[in-house]
Amino acid sequence: MTSRTMTFCLGVACIAGAITILPAGLKAAEQNDELWRTAEERIEKYRKSDVEMVVILDGKPVPNAEVTIEQTQHAFLFGCNIFNWGRIEDPELQEAYRQRFAEIFNYATVAFYWPMYERQQGQPSHDYTRQVAEWCREHGIVVKGHPLAWNFADPAWLPDDPKEILRLQLARIEDCVSRFAGLIDRWDVVNEATEFDRPSFQQRAPKMTRMWREVGQIEFTKLCFERARKANPNATLIINDYVTSPKYERLLEQLVDDQNRPIFDVIGIQSHMHGGTWSNKQIWDVCERFSRFKVPLHFTETTILSGELGRERPRPWITTPEGEEYQAREVVRFYTMLFSHPAVEAITWWDFSDYRAWQGAPAGLLRNDMSPKPAYTELYKLIKQKWWTRETAKTDETGRVKFRGFAGEYTVRVNKAEVGTTEISFSVQPGVANSIRIELHGNHERKVAAADPAKRAQL
Repeated sequence: MTSRTMTFCLGVACIAGAITILPAGLKAAEQNDELWRTAEERIEKYRKSDVEMVVILDGKPVPNAEVTIEQTQHAFLFGCNIFNWGRIEDPELQEAYRQRFAEIFNYATVAFYWPMYERQQGQPSHDYTRQVAEWCREHGIVVKGHPLAWNFADPAWLPDDPKEILRLQLARIEDCVSRFAGLIDRWDVVNEATEFDRPSFQQRAPKMTRMWREVGQIEFTKLCFERARKANPNATLIINDYVTSPKYERLLEQLVDDQNRPIFDVIGIQSHMHGGTWSNKQIWDVCERFSRFKVPLHFTETTILSGELGRERPRPWITTPEGEEYQAREVVRFYTMLFSHPAVEAITWWDFSDYRAWQGAPAGLLRNDMSPKPAYTELYKLIKQKWWTRETAKTDETGRVKFRGFAGEYTVRVNKAEVGTTEISFSVQPGVANSIRIELHGNHERKVAAADPAKRAQL
């Protein structure tokens, strides 16, 4: 995120703010353009796959069996930062924060901002981070660490010698990535490298910025990725930036290994829209331009306000009914457009609640009291209802059921009078024909297998 993230990380609470009236028809034209009209067709094409399931009993197909298919998890990553986990003093508000987070998201960003993560040298916040990550794992939530390298501010104890700073930075990357391997396997490795030496960074992080400049913009970024890759070869490594101009593309073109392959696994794109949301054309243009790198796109920091638009507004800065209506409408449009583009694999909201939100802005899906705004409700409807597969059917005379479902994890219950009810789990993989074979035996033993391993159905 941008340099003003420090405001959040240092715990400046969101207090109230000025009221503004937002036109009810704002962005209405976006609902009528061609990109919007064809979004549902793209979602059907890119986010769903055909599934054929056959039920076998003692080697023979089972006709007329009742089959209930229920999605349990998305393959697509719908997420948010989880910076207030364990840091809300009121127990009831803390519980509401956790409960509402878990019921909508399958992806969480945990904070690794160096100045706050390691306030005293040699005393990083590993224990707290592990608690958050383990809670996420218990609730089926994938975790990403953010960020490993960023020069938004110097740790207070940082030495002056650029060579020693580089050594400490790379050692930090290796320690964090290796320490949390298996628990945190996704990382924003380098944050905002495109304009790393802009004046605000030079002022707040003179030591880090000087080191980066001396090592070289590209060279330092490569060293960070190399160290992260060495620490956990199986990790997903992300380059993240707020710049969406060709300047970011030119930087990405240089981040390749000696075989001209990208050193990053994912391109992270920030979309803090405090001043108003992107048009459908802008959304599509950004996705199209960065998809040429042939790696997934993650929208890593998405913000749409529910109050007065702008940046750094005077406090108090409150959410308003008109603003909440605008936010809900634009959340549906923005998420639908991104979900319809095949290169996008993740969207992360920023922040979950107005409580201690970045810049004190009314940016949350929840209000200060953890009550859900309309945007939360509308996003829940998309993620867990409209874009969620539930099917009931009966097997045909060949023991087969066919359906088309969103990529993700599933359970299926097969009910047949002779053998009772059987429940199994399986995965629907995106972009392939998934074939599932469920074998029942007279002793009620159940086996599940892919009918065609080449089709990569995972069970």
